[in-house]
Amino acid sequence: MGAGKTTIGRKLAKKLKLEFFDSDEEIERRTQADVALIFEIEGESGFRKREAEMIDELTKYSDIVLATGGGAVLNEQNRINISERGWVVYLKASIRQILRRTARDSRRPLLITDNRKQKIEELLRERGPLYEEVADMIIDTGNKTVKQIISEICDNKVSR
Repeated sequence: MGAGKTTIGRKLAKKLKLEFFDSDEEIERRTQADVALIFEIEGESGFRKREAEMIDELTKYSDIVLATGGGAVLNEQNRINISERGWVVYLKASIRQILRRTARDSRRPLLITDNRKQKIEELLRERGPLYEEVADMIIDTGNKTVKQIISEICDNKVSR
């Protein structure tokens, strides 16, 4: 969350001349409802079910760049699908970076809380090891430009 998956994913796809998908955006497009509303109506479990179905579908495509929602790794089948069907980059950001990047974002239902820093710490403790489990490459996004990150991804992917 707030690591730059969508921004970097879009620009990476453009550079590689591939189609880009963001699983959250696809869910919103197809349901005509934003993630926050889905959370409100169906709860997190309802959203996660939709997310798993979307990731299953999108990871069957070839030659795409896919940005998943930050919590997608919580589902074991999602982890299997993304790691077996794709090449996974974990964009790692510090708590301070995430707080800064999400400060004015009201579209993240899990961050609607009195203590955003504590919530981010909790999410990273829970999700960090899962991200690392599926990652083919880990990039610390701190102090790097989008261009540098894309270059690092491309250089690493080509060398594989």
